Amino acid sequence: MAINVDTVYKTVLLILNSEQRGYMTPDEFNRIGSQVQRQIFEAYFEDLNQQLRVPQSDMEYSNRVAITDEKIAEFKTENDQTIAEKTIGGTNPFTTPSELYRLGSITYEPNTATYKEMQRVGRAEIYNIRKAPLTAPTTNYPIYLYEDNKALVYPDTIINPLHVKMQYVKKPTDIRWRYRIGTLNQYIFTDYVYDKTALNIDDTLQITSNYTSGATDATYLQAPYTGGSGSGAEFTVVVSSGVVSSVLVTSQGSSYAVGDVITFTDSTFGTPIGGPFQVELEESNFFSQSQQGYINFGLHNSERTELVLRILLYAGVVIRDPQIIQIAAQKVQQEEVNEKS
Repeated sequence: MAINVDTVYKTVLLILNSEQRGYMTPDEFNRIGSQVQRQIFEAYFEDLNQQLRVPQSDMEYSNRVAITDEKIAEFKTENDQTIAEKTIGGTNPFTTPSELYRLGSITYEPNTATYKEMQRVGRAEIYNIRKAPLTAPTTNYPIYLYEDNKALVYPDTIINPLHVKMQYVKKPTDIRWRYRIGTLNQYIFTDYVYDKTALNIDDTLQITSNYTSGATDATYLQAPYTGGSGSGAEFTVVVSSGVVSSVLVTSQGSSYAVGDVITFTDSTFGTPIGGPFQVELEESNFFSQSQQGYINFGLHNSERTELVLRILLYAGVVIRDPQIIQIAAQKVQQEEVNEKS
């Protein structure tokens, strides 16, 4: 279960402001939070290796190997050809997904009833394996060489990436605490998930064609429309002096693209003279070009305390307060000793 990014940020600000220690801007928090998340994540693998060397308790919830593996499980996944960052590229060698951090296994699945795990081999072994008649790879016993983020699969008749599945640990996604500016110039948290294909809420869209002369003056909520590659967006259309004066995004939707044309039917606005009017989506209309939307921490929920402490440690560096650094470092060290002793 992810850790709420807004809760962590507000906790950090509360601690910093409780003694007037300073302030951390959203941009500083996003950068530091992402760095801390990556630091905690990368420590899991060394922690797991360390715990495997010592006897473990059989008591439920106290086996440290199982606990560490549960934390890593938040990032375990399998490729999906319908999602860009999970896509396997190439036709042998196959390029690994862009989100991959550590490769686990590769399976050959030419149909729903066949699952063959491939054997991973090294460069020195692969030549001898392929030469020997008894050990030559087949579709029933495939092998692969993993180098330069590519998997070279044998037999080389396996060329369809839809038949190849990769199971791996993915990288943590950088966090995102984003906002809109309030009436007092304060940061107001935008409480909806970041989606680069979503439209900015409260954006006024550029009208590219307007033939609604004679329309009835009014504010039209959730105006019906056609067109666009996405779905779920809602618009408020304002008609003033007989023509459409503005189109405002009120619900962001998803899966839209730059250049999409949204067409509103003229009959919606009374009895205008002419025809429908249109807006065209521009790059500036999307979440990817704005301060909107959030991305939570991907870490296991048990890491919340560790997150806050480590962010405070970096915060002490940012605001140049050695006392914060000292206190936070002591708390982090104490947490690590308790976990590993």
